[in-house]
Amino acid sequence: MTFKFQSIIFIILFFSFHIVSAQTFSSKIVDGKTKKAIPYATIQYGENQGVITNEEGKFSFTLNEDTTPLDSIYISSMGYLQTGFTLDQLNDSILFITPKAIELSGVYLFDKELGANEIIEKMIEGLPKNVNKAPIKQRFFLRQSVFGNIQKVDFGFEKSSIEELDKTFVDSLSAAIPKYSYHYTESLGDFYTNDSKNKIDILKAAELYDKKDVASFEDFSKKMKNIFENNIKTDSYLKIKSGIFSEKVQVDSIMSDFEAEEAAQFEREMENDTVSNLIDNQKYIFDELLGELYHQEDTKLNVVDKYRKYNFELVGYSDIEEQGVYIIDFEPKGGADFRGRLFINIEDFAVMRVDFENLKNLRNFRLLGIFYREIIYKGSMQFSKLSNGSYDLKFVDFTFGRWFRIDRPLDIIEKNKNVKGRRKQNELKLNIDFRMTNTNKWELVIFENELIEPSQFDSFKENKHVKATYLAKYDPDFWKGYNIMEPNQAIREFTVTESK
Repeated sequence: MTFKFQSIIFIILFFSFHIVSAQTFSSKIVDGKTKKAIPYATIQYGENQGVITNEEGKFSFTLNEDTTPLDSIYISSMGYLQTGFTLDQLNDSILFITPKAIELSGVYLFDKELGANEIIEKMIEGLPKNVNKAPIKQRFFLRQSVFGNIQKVDFGFEKSSIEELDKTFVDSLSAAIPKYSYHYTESLGDFYTNDSKNKIDILKAAELYDKKDVASFEDFSKKMKNIFENNIKTDSYLKIKSGIFSEKVQVDSIMSDFEAEEAAQFEREMENDTVSNLIDNQKYIFDELLGELYHQEDTKLNVVDKYRKYNFELVGYSDIEEQGVYIIDFEPKGGADFRGRLFINIEDFAVMRVDFENLKNLRNFRLLGIFYREIIYKGSMQFSKLSNGSYDLKFVDFTFGRWFRIDRPLDIIEKNKNVKGRRKQNELKLNIDFRMTNTNKWELVIFENELIEPSQFDSFKENKHVKATYLAKYDPDFWKGYNIMEPNQAIREFTVTESK
């Protein structure tokens, strides 16, 4: 064999290996009996490496160059037998896994059989040692999906002394407001925590939304400003009355332009197709999610803090990550808000998973024509055991929905004390009826949990200038080579419609 031929063979083998090692595998997990997709199943493809299926049971992962070649990957989900598959079985296929029955007895041996309430009390007693408080670095993928549905917009035009602010113009405002809006944000990065202080490092991020929805509001803002400039005196003031309330506002305070630097910054952001404050936005979402964990004092999910308001029932035993767990259902005794299921480790009584949903509105507010309801609060939280024996987040799927209404009169009156005669110059009178729902869905996957020293947390500096890439439609190549949670069908089909 010549040296040249050997070199060619070596090159072929070299690139073949790198093609395989950098290959992305995709598939879908379904119930072998019902043929239904299995959401949030765990796919383990290496030591401390894995992904989770999305709500449609789909997943993908990429094997990097430094990944040890795999013989098999292993799929596990609550209520199913752990199943191994070869890499050849994955791409463009459907994988079936077999359900296993929840056994009520005879699975585990105990020194003493415990009732559901005793298990809950031991779980609460063990929280100080089971909930991780050590500094930690977490590689994460976070997806936020925001859905808006404006159910009614009626400005209720009654009268106007300004010709341009006639009923036709006011009605056009109503017609221009998009009835449905969608905004998706996806980010991959590292999240650092130490003693309730947080820092974040965004490696890559994308945002999908329709810029026309934003532009329509900006367009009407400009029109309103022009109307005010042409018809209202700068030394006037506006008396804004809504119901029994009124407020006096100087015209020049609402007509002032951006400061030069603010305007330049805004223009730069629009040119770069980015959304500002990405780091702060992501930290806000983490704060919200972490604040709603089952063990937090102020969480709405008060199954721990107000556990005496719930009935608990031990319905069986199973295993998560090869650790035995009690399966305990909970529901309200009377005034509590939730029902759900807890999976509690048999040995140390740590919560490894909790599924929950609200049974009634969590908040109902009504005052002088303003209505607010928190109508949806549901999801799932999963936790993994760390090397220090405590537990931290592995996965969160959380949906929070609100309904809002304004049904109030609005009277805007221009007055000017420098004009002879009547101070009243102009008036716009409306009777507003506005109703909308807003739903936030957060999906957080923790790929790696790494305990760190406090000095590592202190030395890390956030990059406040990192931006998200704007996408007018979903791009399957954007995350190529990265391990993320697969998008659902709605995200895959998202695209901005062209203006006519």
